[in-house]
Amino acid sequence: MASQTIMIVEDDASLRALIARVLKENGYIPCPVGSGEEMWEELQSRTVDLILMDVMLPGKNGLDLTRELRSNSQYMAIPVIFLSARDDETDRVVGLELGGDDYIPKPFGKKELVARVRAVLRRSQAVKEADGNPQSHLIHFEGWVLDPDRRELHSPTGAGVELSGAEFDLLLSFLQHAQRVIGRERLLELSRSRLSEASDRSIDVLVSRLRRKLSSQTEAGDMIRTIRGVGYMFTVPVSQD
Repeated sequence: MASQTIMIVEDDASLRALIARVLKENGYIPCPVGSGEEMWEELQSRTVDLILMDVMLPGKNGLDLTRELRSNSQYMAIPVIFLSARDDETDRVVGLELGGDDYIPKPFGKKELVARVRAVLRRSQAVKEADGNPQSHLIHFEGWVLDPDRRELHSPTGAGVELSGAEFDLLLSFLQHAQRVIGRERLLELSRSRLSEASDRSIDVLVSRLRRKLSSQTEAGDMIRTIRGVGYMFTVPVSQD
């Protein structure tokens, strides 16, 4: 496999250089930039496999830039790992909700950074391979259709429903364990690909957002039931073809 290109969007020049050196030492091609403007310029001239995105950037911050990436069909599939000196749970949840693939609080170790990069790139490659597979195993529930390969959700009316990466992974976990009570800790394990180092509160926030999106498209009752003191249960039957 050819070396993968990783963009580093970081305004701290010394940290940007350090990350670039670590990535290069581990076989990656670093593409360091210091602002959102430089990021867009580089994206127009090269293919990028992953973006390390500092949250606290001058001008448009990393969250705003990620929102723009996810709304642009040309760049929406590029994985994003947030880097932030603020290890606040709300920031992590917001980052994941915007479509971030991981969130690493500063300061971080070199080995942890490389391990997180490798994990996200592996997941990204798996999604690309699934997208290239003509056999799609659809999941059906209450008229809804979820396509795990293409990571798409359609309502009973056929309308596409946009889900963040974290919301999609959470819904898939519910569907794979339908009509069974799942504890919050178990949900964290099942969704660990996007909820690393998250907490019960993170799960509760994501469940609330997922509920709103499901209920906004149908008059059916609450499909995700809260089991007080334990966790949640996806209450409706699920089938797969």
